[in-house]
Amino acid sequence: MEIRLYQPSDLKEVMDLFYENVHTVCVNDYTKEQLDAWAPKEANIYHWETSLIKNHTLVVVADDHIVGFGNIGQTGYLDRLYVDCHYLHKGVGTLILDNLEKYAGVKGNTYMNTQASITSKPFFEARGYTCIEKQIVERRGVRLRRYLMEKKIK
Repeated sequence: MEIRLYQPSDLKEVMDLFYENVHTVCVNDYTKEQLDAWAPKEANIYHWETSLIKNHTLVVVADDHIVGFGNIGQTGYLDRLYVDCHYLHKGVGTLILDNLEKYAGVKGNTYMNTQASITSKPFFEARGYTCIEKQIVERRGVRLRRYLMEKKIK
């Protein structure tokens, strides 16, 4: 596996990975309506492109394709962390998160936080994140359960 910075040519593959992850990995924790609101088939390409370039975004490549990606903003907010369903429990998410936590520390952040899904909450807890509050967020008029989680990194 190789970890590297996101490149604009990765956009379609990253967006496809996100859609597939949400609609396969999270299927036991959310309804079809919730999954479609969270990850619609026709996503806003401009929004994705802008966000991935603006934030510190990493991708993991294995077998000649992207198998995971994640990004973090300047304030230490972990915006995304998604892994191809065929590469779960193989260290991809850990590799990405380790590198994003190092980046946050170099940027002077003492904490990282994220809004974890029901599905990803155990992963973050195992990595030392604590739940600050349960949240209900709205995506395209549909309500979703999330958890605001935080970890001290310094």
